[in-house]
Formats: sequence, structure tokens, C-alpha cells
Amino acid sequence: MPAKINIIRPATSPTAAASAPPALEYDVLLYVANWPERRSLAWKTLLQARAIENQSYVVGVNRVGNDGNNIYHSGDSMIIDPLGEILYHEVAKENIFTLTLRKETLTETRQRFPFWQDADFFSIEP
Repeated sequence: MPAKINIIRPATSPTAAASAPPALEYDVLLYVANWPERRSLAWKTLLQARAIENQSYVVGVNRVGNDGNNIYHSGDSMIIDPLGEILYHEVAKENIFTLTLRKETLTETRQRFPFWQDADFFSIEP
């Protein structure tokens, strides 16, 4: 079965992913970001929180280098498993990385910790 990916922005909003239906219709949350180094702790913490609360893999891709205002971005791109364990972390370097994510890990986690069944599902209308 192919992976289902949910692309979310920003990482500061848990409701975007949490409003998914009870069937957990995604396996990977993908965050593409522009977080400066001075906020890297928040970026890394939020990515782990999103993985845990959504029982999903999280891929966080952040920019590297100075922007037009000379603000440095350290990257801190990460891949995190559904329990919040960091599987990959790259700092201060552009790169391409491949990691195989196991569907079995998702299934085992969701069966062992079925707290998602207690969630209140909702939608936000503009």
C-alpha cells in the first residue's frame, strides 16, 4: 500500500493535522519551513510533538544559510518516528537523504497506543 502524505504548514499548528478523520488517513506529515537558528529548539520540539500527537512519521525540511536580512538558518532537518524518536537529523548542511519508513512501525504504534480513538475530530471553515 502506498504511503499517504499530509503536507502541513506551519509546524506551530497542531490543529491542521489533528482535524483528520478517525481512520488516520495519512502516514507521513511533511513540513517545509524557514525557521531561523535562534528558534531551532522550538522547531525541533514541535516536529517531535507533531509526530507523537498524530502517531505519524514526520519529515521536517528547513532552509540552510543566511537569508536576505543576514539571519542564519541552521537547517535542523529531521525525520521522526511516530513515538518521537529522531531517525535522522542534519544541521547546517544542504543534502539529500533517503530513509525507508516502515508501515509496520505505524501499525504497531497505533495498535499499542490507540489514543487517537479518543480524539475530537472537527473541521475549521473559513
